[in-house]
Amino acid sequence: MNRLSMTCRAGVLLIAAVIMVLPRNASASVVIEDDTGSRVSLNQPARRIIPLYGAFAEMLFTIGAGDRLVGRTQADQYPPGIEKLPSVGTHMRPNIEMIIGFKPDLVIQSATRGDTAVDLERLRAAGIPVAVFAPRTFEGIFSTMTRLGTLAGKEKEAGKVVSGLEERLNEVKKRRSGAGGVPRVFFEIRAEPLTGAGQGSIVDRIIEAAGGINVLRNERAIVQYSLEALLLEAPDFYVVQVGPMNRNPVDPAKRTHFDRLKAVREGRVMFADEFIFSRPGPRCVDAVEQLADMLHPTGPRSVSR
Repeated sequence: MNRLSMTCRAGVLLIAAVIMVLPRNASASVVIEDDTGSRVSLNQPARRIIPLYGAFAEMLFTIGAGDRLVGRTQADQYPPGIEKLPSVGTHMRPNIEMIIGFKPDLVIQSATRGDTAVDLERLRAAGIPVAVFAPRTFEGIFSTMTRLGTLAGKEKEAGKVVSGLEERLNEVKKRRSGAGGVPRVFFEIRAEPLTGAGQGSIVDRIIEAAGGINVLRNERAIVQYSLEALLLEAPDFYVVQVGPMNRNPVDPAKRTHFDRLKAVREGRVMFADEFIFSRPGPRCVDAVEQLADMLHPTGPRSVSR
């Protein structure tokens, strides 16, 4: 079954139903269940929030709760102005003492961090509520935004934003419905060593939503690959990620032996912003629109770095 045929709205409604049936105690007015199955309870909507992953910061700003942030991680540069907030370390190594010192009433962390348990327990021991999310699909992104809306007292705003993003995805689907064939895409995460996005990544969902198919059928999110294997796959389009994981990549057209790839020889190469394509946040819908324009152009194709 095509994953995109599963309606994102159903996922959001399911989360809303879970929230409604969760038991509430007398002192908690806000309750959600996070992606670890933990119950997160707040006495009132959060007013001092520290997201420990940039995608969550983007979500909060998008639903109108950006003014609730009192800290950020070192790499966060979007939306503009977020860099004015104090940094509490990196996503992988947050400064727990500093976080506690800011007295947040909510900390948000990503479940993709395998070594996060000790840090989170230290925060909880200090009386700070922690919510952990792991959005890996559009359904996951939208359900996370919905729950963040509940935690920040922005339910209506979050619902409106999610509906708008869903509509944009549906518009892309409509526009490409008459396109012939399904282009095969390779998404380069890193040039050296050559590494691509597998099925376990949000990139895989972006490619699918844009009307393409990922040539890497590996279930992992990040897959080390070889040029020889890529030549056998013969992708129709080659996408190069640009960002912290792939700084200043050389144009594939200027790389040794890459001209053996038809996509490279014929100029079907796109340079993509890592923070838009590989960060599971609201701008992933922008990524779908950008890639769909590349895969199914309505006019002369113009792709620039």
